[in-house]
Amino acid sequence: MPHLIRRPLRSAALATAVLLAVPALAACDGDPKAKADPKPSGSAAPSAATKPAVLPAALTGQKPDWQKCPAPSVAQGGGKAPGSGWECATMKAPLDYAKPDGETLDVALIRKKATDSGKRVGSLVYNFGGPGGSGVRSLPGFGDQYKKLNTVYDLVSFDPRGVGNSAPVTCQDDKTLDQAADSADPLEDVRKITEACKQNSAKVLPHVGTANAARDMDLMRQVLGDQKLNYFGISYGTELGGVYAHLFPQNVGRTVLDAVVDPTSDEVQRSLGQAKGFQLALDHAMKYCRDKYTANCPTGPSAAEGNKRIAALLEKLKTKPAPTQSGRKLTSELALTGIVATLYDEEGWDYLVQGLGEVMQDGTGNNLLLFADSYNGRDEKGRYDNSHAAQMAISCADTNRRYTVEEMKAQEPAFRAASPVFGPFLAEGLIGCAEWPVRGTTDKPVVGAAGAAPIVVIGNTGDPATPVEGAKRMAEALGKGVGVNVTVEGEGHGTYGTNACATKAVDSFLVDGTAPADGTVCK
Repeated sequence: MPHLIRRPLRSAALATAVLLAVPALAACDGDPKAKADPKPSGSAAPSAATKPAVLPAALTGQKPDWQKCPAPSVAQGGGKAPGSGWECATMKAPLDYAKPDGETLDVALIRKKATDSGKRVGSLVYNFGGPGGSGVRSLPGFGDQYKKLNTVYDLVSFDPRGVGNSAPVTCQDDKTLDQAADSADPLEDVRKITEACKQNSAKVLPHVGTANAARDMDLMRQVLGDQKLNYFGISYGTELGGVYAHLFPQNVGRTVLDAVVDPTSDEVQRSLGQAKGFQLALDHAMKYCRDKYTANCPTGPSAAEGNKRIAALLEKLKTKPAPTQSGRKLTSELALTGIVATLYDEEGWDYLVQGLGEVMQDGTGNNLLLFADSYNGRDEKGRYDNSHAAQMAISCADTNRRYTVEEMKAQEPAFRAASPVFGPFLAEGLIGCAEWPVRGTTDKPVVGAAGAAPIVVIGNTGDPATPVEGAKRMAEALGKGVGVNVTVEGEGHGTYGTNACATKAVDSFLVDGTAPADGTVCK
């Protein structure tokens, strides 16, 4: 599954899990006392509250101590050390940008130097999504896709604050996460998770929102020695890129946003859009199953029949989880997570058939549990990365909206109509921030970037997680002459490396500076 790092929360927050498009940006990011100010996204200039802080030379003049990278930590997701050429370092950033001379935190960085130093353009900074994904762990895994870009760019990524090795948010321990079961009281689950986050990470919770991550990127730009920030954002990374462009329009370099979060939608609209998007992907996968596996297709002869079978399975698993060889049980939530994990591109559809076939026909849940564990960042030793905690902390720090159970229930019919399979879980996710101690200041990201250099914005018609309409709206919200919209007619979440036309357009823009025409369509 190319590009995306998307990590779910547990229980009531599967929605925020499937939800890569999190509510975003605050004028004063992460202020526990901030009052709601639901201003729409648009092209307004940054307010006084969002204008860059003047940072001390001790921070802007840092010289990172680049060293050979160690193996990723458990918090980052584990695995082997990256291969030859990858270097790691840390960068000091203010814990609180309102106090730039105060306490600092470490931001973990990774890079691979440009292979043709004579043609070097600068650094190209990546964010692969989430929120909650470790860029330090992710970038080397995608390195081969970016070989052409690596000729002229130092490839760079980072763990955003609260993620991986950058002041990681810690909430529930591995044992508690493993014991999570389907619950009749999702609000109680939210309270337990929130309390664990408060107990273990109270110091950083007010400071982990998207706006502060964007400020870290501008400090990173200076530390890397670049006049402009060249940036490649995927999924949630597009929201981060839009927020950066709003805060620092004069510093925008060559920027690409792929699999784009819709900045004009509030949490309900985003969640409904994802319910429809994942349902569409599931319907396509069930058609593929019918055509390839015929009578052996576990979802049957039609999407309508498949939806009934999957909904019945999920309901059954709530009271009778399926056994697995590991001794753990496949719950309804884990089964749905496993299904979601297979829908990000067409390559996952055979795995979906395999997983559903096993649990429907044999009554065991080994495959869906394996898919869910991979999606959830759980390794074979039962250790979780910190993406659950980071996603919740960043998402809840970014939004001022706190839905009640009554409001959630009022939305359930619309969600169920949007998707009989994913709708109920996505509706439940609306209360994921109900008890959060840090309040953001808006319900939509502010991305207007008047005066910024052109930003290429790419959407895919078959994207289940960030529906294609979001790309057009992002391009419009960035401002006239800034957003350059490209539409890909295909399946999957993200287009670079999977669609030749989009890949060529991105390479031409990033390498040569030639932007595609606004409104370009790639078949």
